Amino acid sequence: QVQMVESGGGLVQTGGSLRLSCSASGSTFSSYAMGWFRQAPGKEREFVVGISESGGSTYYADSVKGRFTISRDNAKNIVFLQMNSLKPEDTAVYYCAAAFRPRGSSHIPLATRGDDYDYWGQGTQVTVSS
Repeated sequence: QVQMVESGGGLVQTGGSLRLSCSASGSTFSSYAMGWFRQAPGKEREFVVGISESGGSTYYADSVKGRFTISRDNAKNIVFLQMNSLKPEDTAVYYCAAAFRPRGSSHIPLATRGDDYDYWGQGTQVTVSS
């Protein structure tokens, strides 16, 4: 199992920046692709970005491409989401998620569906004021 705790959320003005962190513990962190999802009030959860086990591959939702950057440090079992040029529509609870990937899965596209992820953090609130 993997336990994850997100941090770094908060209130920021339009155009501002935040960096979210997701600290993981438990199973072998480097065996998991990681993803960030978000859910705004009254809306369904949506995929934001994913990163492969090694960090060599990433995939961004169109809505955040060019503004958000995901990275990971497998030595420290942590994933970061740097969010720049924030907009009010980025307001949501952000969740970190982990998807186990067997060795040799690097050629498989990163998952974008929540059902493909095995473990979830508790979420951190991001609010962007206009």
